[in-house]
Amino acid sequence: MDTLRRAALLADEGRPFALVTVTWRRGPSSGVPGSKALVHPDGTVEGWIGGACAEPTLVATALEALADGRPRLVVLGEHDGRPDVVEVPMACSSEGAMEVFVEPMIPPPTVHVVGRSPMVDTLAALVGDLGWKVTVAAEPPLGTVTEGSFVVVATQGHHDEHALEAALGTPARYIGLVASAKRAATLLEWLRGQGFDEEDLSRIRAPAGMDLGPVRHREIAVAILAELVALEAAGVRRGAVGVRAPARATDPVCGMVVDVTTAPWETVHRGRPVYFCARSCLEAFEADPGAFDAS
Repeated sequence: MDTLRRAALLADEGRPFALVTVTWRRGPSSGVPGSKALVHPDGTVEGWIGGACAEPTLVATALEALADGRPRLVVLGEHDGRPDVVEVPMACSSEGAMEVFVEPMIPPPTVHVVGRSPMVDTLAALVGDLGWKVTVAAEPPLGTVTEGSFVVVATQGHHDEHALEAALGTPARYIGLVASAKRAATLLEWLRGQGFDEEDLSRIRAPAGMDLGPVRHREIAVAILAELVALEAAGVRRGAVGVRAPARATDPVCGMVVDVTTAPWETVHRGRPVYFCARSCLEAFEADPGAFDAS
């Protein structure tokens, strides 16, 4: 399947990945402009972004991008001095260079709203307008709630207790309660009686939403959305993608990142394995191990 069509499929499924694109090269280099690959959170790769010198470094960079949500422009080889560029040396046996753009594709946040009212309808519409995902349920269950999800309990006297219990049983990053201060205090006290501790209760924001002053019922949706956007921009969700980086090592000769499970060359120095990206690096190391830091 074409890489971009595969990327679109993953995005539709709400699965995170990094899109890695070669934007420039100076030969000899196995990657060519336009070459694309998808890097999954477990480090597996679909597509082609270069050979043994480039791929491990680009995979490691892609996983970093997935973890913090920020794209990177990577230059493998001689750097031209531009700011905000990640510079990585190429293998000693290579004279090529590549420029690669690494773009994390993280699914948009999902907002789970519990309740039914004109305010709920307004909030759901506004969330959808942002391109975020939204689910609405009149009462629990909440559906699939992940660490990157927001939950808004707007049951307003209908199943409040059960909705909050259900929300606290999820890993949601945000639980907002639409209620007056008096009603919220009553609900928190009830939850304490059910065995929830203060750490649990601290996850609940009540009243939900930014303080926009006295607003009408439907306008509460704007206050809540403003709070969610602020939290998203502040990075509450960012980093929610769990990555499982393969075991890596650094070639002590050229500084390239090497996947230890597939490293083509290795030796043992002072009782410890040392991995290399190319035969020339291994030969240089064996000729004078003391000249390189293999710790």
